[in-house]
Amino acid sequence: MVILGIDPGSVRVGFGVIEKTGGRLVYVQSGLLKVVSGSPATRLVTLETEFTSLLRKTRPEIVGLERLFFMKNQKTAFSVAEARGILLGVLAKRAIPWVEFTPPQVKLATTGDGRASKSAVAKMVRHFLSLSAYAVVDDVTDALAIAIAASQGKQNGG
Repeated sequence: MVILGIDPGSVRVGFGVIEKTGGRLVYVQSGLLKVVSGSPATRLVTLETEFTSLLRKTRPEIVGLERLFFMKNQKTAFSVAEARGILLGVLAKRAIPWVEFTPPQVKLATTGDGRASKSAVAKMVRHFLSLSAYAVVDDVTDALAIAIAASQGKQNGG
C-alpha cells in the first residue's frame, strides 16, 4: 500500500511517501511542494497544480494530512486552512481516501508520547523507515511521520 503524508503550510508543504507491505514500512520519497511566492490566490493555484502532479506520480492509496490543532498566529492559521481546503478538494475530486491527525496524534503514533519533541519524532521516523543519515526540514520529517501514522489506520477522514 502506498501512503502519502502531507504537512500543509502557508508557504511550504512537506510530503512523504512510504510503502507498507505487511507490517514493514519502506521509504519511497519525500520533499517540499514548490509553491511560488506571490498573491494568496497564485499560491493556492500553484499548490493545486503541484499536489495534483504529486498524486499522479505517486498514486497513493491513502493520504494522511495534518489537521489544524492550535495556532497562535490567526493569519497563519487562515492561510494553512486555505491550503488544506485546496488539498482536500483535490483528494475529493480524485476520490482518494484520506485520514487526518493532530500533531499530538502523530507524535503518539510515532513515539508513543503525544508530547514528544520534534527530535524524538525525527529519530523514530528514521527508525521506522530504516533511514541511517536522514536530515531534512521539519516539514518533510513531519510529513513522513504523518504517513507513518496513516499506515496504522486509526483515524477517520474522507
